[in-house]
Amino acid sequence: MAKQKEACIITGAAGQIEAVLEEGQAGAAYSGAAYVAVICHPHPLYGGTMDNKVVSTLVRIYRDLGIPCLRFNFRGVGASAGQHDEARGEIDDLCLVSEWLLSRYPQSRLLLAGFSFGSAIAAAASERMSVEQMVLIAPPVMRYSYAPEGAFTCPVSVVFGGQDELVSAQEVEAWLGLLASPVVPIFIPDASHFFHGQLKALREKLGLELSRSLAVNE
Repeated sequence: MAKQKEACIITGAAGQIEAVLEEGQAGAAYSGAAYVAVICHPHPLYGGTMDNKVVSTLVRIYRDLGIPCLRFNFRGVGASAGQHDEARGEIDDLCLVSEWLLSRYPQSRLLLAGFSFGSAIAAAASERMSVEQMVLIAPPVMRYSYAPEGAFTCPVSVVFGGQDELVSAQEVEAWLGLLASPVVPIFIPDASHFFHGQLKALREKLGLELSRSLAVNE
């Protein structure tokens, strides 16, 4: 059994990967339900780390549902070894930490979440791993490839804001309209790219949707 909050060093392809594992809340809706979650942070070259406030909000959402959650620094960030690899090696990082987490919780089902750049990494990694459900926050759909075959391999929730200065709501909506697989859109009208002043809305809306969607998968 892991501690309530545990600093971890995981061996990656580029060297050590710095991570933090947090246990889910005991007695919560999905405590003991054999789910584990991994969260990916925004772009490292623009200050993105696992301590980002949107990442921290995602951790709280999963923790409040009773789900163990791992956040980590991509290669070259914080105490993680290596250098930024333009969304290539970062996919390997995510796959490795996911395998590590699943080894800690055998028979568990994997949930992925990513914010901005991290959402692109999560989407790409979902093509290489078995993923039960995925959350994409403010996905830069015009810069990175998401669901190259036009459909995701797992249920997906997409959160986007009406005041996003980097990824317009219109771009996200147009992309959603092209997907063949069902995706649950979560629109937060007053949210900017970094959800300034809207983290509570993010937590409430996404928490409600995850509670619903995971119940369907039970």
